[in-house]
Amino acid sequence: MRYARAARRYIVTTAVTGTLTAGLLVAQAYLVSRAVSPVVTHPTAPGAVATLATCLAAVVVARAVVLLVQETLAHRAARDTVAQLRRRVLEHAAALGPRWQATHAATTSTLLTRGLDDIEPYLTRYLPQLLMSATVTPAVALVMLTQDLASTVAVVLTIPLIPVFMVLIGRLTQQHSRDRLAAMERLGAQVLDLIAGLPTLKALGREQGPAARVEQLGRAYNRTTMSTLRVAFLSGAVLEFLTTLSVAVVAVEVGFRLVYGDLDLATGLLVLMVAPEVYQPLRQVGFQFHASAGGTAAAQAVFEILQVPLPETGTGPCPDLATATIELDGVAVAARGSWAPAPLSATIRPGRLTALAGPSGAGKTTTSQVVLGLLRPDRGRVLVRGADGDLADLAGIEPSAWWEQVTWVPQRPVLSPGTVLDNVMGPEAAGRAGGQAPPEVVSAARATGLAEVLAALPDGWLTRIGQGGVGLSVGQRQRLALTRALASTTPLVVLDEPTAHLDAASEAHVLEAVRALMEAGRTVLVIAHRPALLALAQDVITVHSEPDPALAGVQDAPTAGDRLAAGDRLAAGAPDAPTAPGAGLRRASGAADRSAAPTAPGAGPEPPGGRTPAGPATTSAHAAEGAR
Repeated sequence: MRYARAARRYIVTTAVTGTLTAGLLVAQAYLVSRAVSPVVTHPTAPGAVATLATCLAAVVVARAVVLLVQETLAHRAARDTVAQLRRRVLEHAAALGPRWQATHAATTSTLLTRGLDDIEPYLTRYLPQLLMSATVTPAVALVMLTQDLASTVAVVLTIPLIPVFMVLIGRLTQQHSRDRLAAMERLGAQVLDLIAGLPTLKALGREQGPAARVEQLGRAYNRTTMSTLRVAFLSGAVLEFLTTLSVAVVAVEVGFRLVYGDLDLATGLLVLMVAPEVYQPLRQVGFQFHASAGGTAAAQAVFEILQVPLPETGTGPCPDLATATIELDGVAVAARGSWAPAPLSATIRPGRLTALAGPSGAGKTTTSQVVLGLLRPDRGRVLVRGADGDLADLAGIEPSAWWEQVTWVPQRPVLSPGTVLDNVMGPEAAGRAGGQAPPEVVSAARATGLAEVLAALPDGWLTRIGQGGVGLSVGQRQRLALTRALASTTPLVVLDEPTAHLDAASEAHVLEAVRALMEAGRTVLVIAHRPALLALAQDVITVHSEPDPALAGVQDAPTAGDRLAAGDRLAAGAPDAPTAPGAGLRRASGAADRSAAPTAPGAGPEPPGGRTPAGPATTSAHAAEGAR
């Protein structure tokens, strides 16, 4: 619970409400016994017990109020705890970088969506009963001890049976819950893989095979779920039998003593009413154990992610990138069986358009992610030389200070559901603008050709688009992303194949946008294959890879081909086809909106044309996709 403050507060409040419940429960039993016994033993006028009845009514109302408060706090704490854990996992996954995200994107996505929901019944059902067993059971047993020693002995002798059976059944339940969570992750991963490769599958006419595989995994998930439920029902039946038998033992003992006159009626009634309450919290703990097992499995998966050590980050200030020179000093990144890039030394000068060229798989995108500060090179370093000549190692610069001056436009721009203006400016900035595009944004739209797109849209800037830019073509999405970049004020802009798979007209608009960025004095780093974009560049850096058999087992970020191959693996019926990793996670900020806004994992497949590690894909109020 150290990862969620809401859970810690909830534990304290639950302990308080449990203590109040124990006191009210004992008071209720005492008042009932004292009100009933005179009426049974000595005929008494109703008025003689009126005061007791009034007090009893007040106690009942108080118990109802405490129960209401407990349920309200439980659901509120569960909601806040899940939200806090989701945020922490997102931020931690973002900080772990593209390589970790590439191998854990699918399982993390499943955990953040469906998996963490299992924590809610743990907090609302199991945990309160567990705390009640630690407060109500001892308190009620102590009251019984003060009233009747024999009954207390009977309770003490029978109550250990319940924890013993809970432990035995609990171990079995935990294993079934872990199997259920694993089955859910496999199912989620396969569904993500199917969606990523659906266009390829449809084109090949082989969508039935993966569908059958998903159905098979669904049946496996159903089997594990039913197995978990059967164990839960079995544990509930066993615990119900044990508690009922234990209460019966106490009732029989009290009954015999009442018959023989060894116990007065008031005390006997009090013992008979509080005895079930001794077992009730333990019984409810057993009933809700299956809820705890799922929540515990999900929480353990969360802790495993949060306990992964974070890479070291710098704390130093960032030079002004408008005048700074970026120097690559022997930068190399280990890939599967090669260095991609191989040791690379180059200079990115301020205010110039620099192109990264080279064959597919050479490490161009990896190089750009090193420059973005999203990936730490395995060899070499990135140096930033300020206008005063001072050198700063990128590894020693505070990441957020660096990202505030950087804009990133990936091959597949990350667009969020909302209006076109929301995606260009950010929802908050667009709201403050009253739905009207500022002059600088309008000017950027003209330069990128987005103005022509807006003229054809039904509501112009206020036209709503779906997740990933649904409603816009690939070229229109690229123009929107370039408009964001041009409207921003960041001095460094990184473009990943902005003209990939565009027609001639769309390519011309993109080239004009890139030229506008260059004319604005921005430092532009572009990954380029096409001659037109290379011809526009003022400096060209050639990137190459270098085979190294010693790196055969190194896990690197997925390539573009890996993503597209998802459909082929599914079509072939691969039993455990890995999912197409989504984009990574990163906080976003801008001049207008500095709030943290981690993006959800799950960017779609990339087109072929280069090694494309899964990296952060964010939005900012700078109108940039990239970086804080």
